[in-house]
Amino acid sequence: MSLKDFQLLSKLGEGAYSSVYKVKRLEDSQEYALKKVKLQNLNDKEKQNAMNEVRILASVKHPNIISYKEAFIDIQSNSLCIVMEFADGSDLYQKIVNSKKTGKLIEEQIIWNTFIQIVRGLKALHELKILHRDLKSANVFLYQNGDVKLGDMNVSKVAKKGLLYTQTGTPFYASPEVWKDQPYDQKSDIWSLGCVVYEMAALKPPFQAESMEELYQRVIRGYYPRISHNYSQDLSNAIRSMLQVKPHLRPNCDKLLQFPSLLKRQEELPKQEQTDNEPNTLLSTIKFPKNYHYFTSMLPKPCYECVNRKQIKSLHSQQASPNPRSLMSVNGSYEDVTSQKSIDKKDHVHNNRKAQPEYRIYFDSQQVNKKADYEGQTEQTLKLRGSECFGGDNSTLIENIFGEQQIAHT
Repeated sequence: MSLKDFQLLSKLGEGAYSSVYKVKRLEDSQEYALKKVKLQNLNDKEKQNAMNEVRILASVKHPNIISYKEAFIDIQSNSLCIVMEFADGSDLYQKIVNSKKTGKLIEEQIIWNTFIQIVRGLKALHELKILHRDLKSANVFLYQNGDVKLGDMNVSKVAKKGLLYTQTGTPFYASPEVWKDQPYDQKSDIWSLGCVVYEMAALKPPFQAESMEELYQRVIRGYYPRISHNYSQDLSNAIRSMLQVKPHLRPNCDKLLQFPSLLKRQEELPKQEQTDNEPNTLLSTIKFPKNYHYFTSMLPKPCYECVNRKQIKSLHSQQASPNPRSLMSVNGSYEDVTSQKSIDKKDHVHNNRKAQPEYRIYFDSQQVNKKADYEGQTEQTLKLRGSECFGGDNSTLIENIFGEQQIAHT
């Protein structure tokens, strides 16, 4: 397999070490997204990180996860090529930006449908002890038929012992434990999910500030403005359950899906078929070979036909959402504070559109280089607005979605 087996249709995005293209596979005339990673200037660790992305993508087959198709080395360009499912819309971040421009709130039913499908995809990752580590609106893909899928796994990591330590992610969505450089687990992804659901309702992240230090203080205290009263108390409670400062107070994916507010709304979505006969299995670590001639035999097999079509069909065989979405994903680059080297985040990019803001973040030095702002204008107002706030260490008693009471932030 080589690039000669694909017709390049358009360039979708470019990062420091990679480019993403919309391609047509000559064998089946289908369109895919092809990520081309330049190997020439990568060190051994960066090459291994690229292989880790292949491993994770190929391990998870789920209708709410962008699917892996194939990976190969193109000798002529000295590049690792990763072929993935092509998304025919755009991303959640762009939908939020468009909603803000028009001054229209996102319908609550759309928020619930998106929320539930993100949880389902995240659950598939967590069952394999995979932490996404960069869950944000730009990494949520919404399809025109109503499907919602998680993508951009290039900083995802397997937590073999349950905890990870590397500080990574996007500041607006990073959990308090990540900000404080503490060990973290799957509950860190749940915090990020809470930020995404809040962002859908408020059209802005829950935690904003004029400086990195102020943002840090707001996140670790857990205060955020209330969402609009146009939304139900159920939605407000769901957000509050995920944005608990203490990780052990946040629900996991299984508990989220059992919340009455989610259960009753899952009935309105097409049911997912059970796939117990084809459980996901985490592939073994793929070591980057010194000799490219051995590369093909070490990679996961091509997977153009291995997605369970019945399962995917069951998700949207019923009537599609009354408000089809046209969304996609463009990611920025940010700085890995551990290696101090830029991580390429233009992993899965589709259609020509304005890129999401890029940030180079050093959490410990408060340095931030804003290449673009959150709302598409000169960024001077990452400021928390509104006087009504939830959360924080002053919260003593909250009622979770089960209707039970629990002590929080005492």
